[in-house]
Amino acid sequence: MSTAVVVTAEEHQQQQLKKGIAEFYDESSGIWENIWGEHMHHGFYDTNAVVELSDHRSAQIRMVEEALRFASVSDDPAKKPRSIVDVGCGIGGSSRYLSRKYGAECNGITLSPVQAERAQALAAAQGLADKASFQVADALNQPFPDGKFDLVWSMESGEHMPDKLKFVSELARVAAPGATIIIVTWCHRDLSPTEESLRPEEEKILNKICSSFYLPAWCSTADYIKLLESLSLQDIKAADWSPNVAPFWPAVIKTALSWTGITSLLRSGWKTIRGAMAMPLMIEGFKKDLIKFSIITCRKPK
Repeated sequence: MSTAVVVTAEEHQQQQLKKGIAEFYDESSGIWENIWGEHMHHGFYDTNAVVELSDHRSAQIRMVEEALRFASVSDDPAKKPRSIVDVGCGIGGSSRYLSRKYGAECNGITLSPVQAERAQALAAAQGLADKASFQVADALNQPFPDGKFDLVWSMESGEHMPDKLKFVSELARVAAPGATIIIVTWCHRDLSPTEESLRPEEEKILNKICSSFYLPAWCSTADYIKLLESLSLQDIKAADWSPNVAPFWPAVIKTALSWTGITSLLRSGWKTIRGAMAMPLMIEGFKKDLIKFSIITCRKPK
């Protein structure tokens, strides 16, 4: 007797989204590393700063440090993190940086087999094979036991999550009692008390970005805070770092339009090209105060 497996439309949509995300990063990660290095996230800049292309890699490191500072992660040897998870790890730039900084074990997860393999190779090349490990896994169903990590890190992966409650629930589940959770992610603006949704022209911009970068529906920073409150997490705080990442997208476009960028894009595949074509929409969204680059941190109760 055979048992038919029924897949709902929502489940099918999520499966297709995961497949698209994996293929997008399989295609594009090599280009990014060649031009921008091992950190696949925004840089943090002084507001209204005039920056050179050479400043951007140091700005990406600064983003990591600013996130740790905002969350009050301790450098005290007795209090520093010893076990870290990097949820949506890219090619492991944050994982290896955090592992070196704290002498901690770091586990990175990504949907992209290409990213996981490259992250592990870089860890070995940097002498961190015994400290940083990487695997293909779903952030909404993490392959870790409850309470394993004393620092839970998500740098620009939350925007890919189709179920934000499940996402933050998994972050909280794998966090040890007293652990710090750091989420740095793209959000849409908070709605005013009289609004029930974004304006149609705003939705149109976000929908175009979603289709290019394999993103599900966006949420606001306020939405994240409500979700974290619903899980009884403590010391919840958030900030809008949009002004501090403003130089980033123009710089990415500039590199994409360089000879190296154009030839790399042409070699990479249609998914990467489509993502590059959507970059001006990110700038438009930031300028219109629609897209917010947010940090949200909290602590799991002891």
